[in-house]
Amino acid sequence: MRVLTVFVCLTAGCFAQKPRPCTSPPLLTGSLSLGSADEKLGAFAKFNYDALRQRIRLSEFGSYKNKTFQFDVLLLYKEGVMYEIDKRNQACTKKPLSGDFHPLAIPTNASLLGQVVLGSSSGPGQGLLVNTWVGELQMKKEMAKYVSTVTEFGCVPVTTLFHTNTLGWVVTNFFNNVLGITDPELLIPPPFCKDAQLEEEDERDAANFFSLF
Repeated sequence: MRVLTVFVCLTAGCFAQKPRPCTSPPLLTGSLSLGSADEKLGAFAKFNYDALRQRIRLSEFGSYKNKTFQFDVLLLYKEGVMYEIDKRNQACTKKPLSGDFHPLAIPTNASLLGQVVLGSSSGPGQGLLVNTWVGELQMKKEMAKYVSTVTEFGCVPVTTLFHTNTLGWVVTNFFNNVLGITDPELLIPPPFCKDAQLEEEDERDAANFFSLF
């Protein structure tokens, strides 16, 4: 009984510790949705995330300013290139990726907004313990505000609110997350991309857009 009492006390002490900024798992596969407060942007995407080799694959469709879009992109930050992949036509466009890779993480200077249980804490498996953090990030051209929610155990992303003067408030919801990369080949340029020539960077700031991820 004494051993059980000590164990319960130690466990309670662990749960009572103040949450700290954390880094998400380096390898993730899942889905996400994007939506802006002004309703100009709405999208759904499947993603593969590799923080070890700084690679992200996004297969996305949605609408922006009343125009629908669909694209499949592979972001290779170490190489500084982005591939826009068209599987149907076996075509590939190669463009420079000027932004730095930012791993999914809660910055060390973030402030804890609170800790809550999503769902119910009445029984096992009925709820999810999450922490919500707030702060600011220096982007390429401007400061950005964020409100980010991650799981207490594992630091798996749940929801992020992101604000820039260009896009306003954008919410990203993560779901169906799986630890690891379910299909490693998705993080490698397809064979038909081999001869793609590097094009000049277009006017849109791709690095800023994909930083919403």
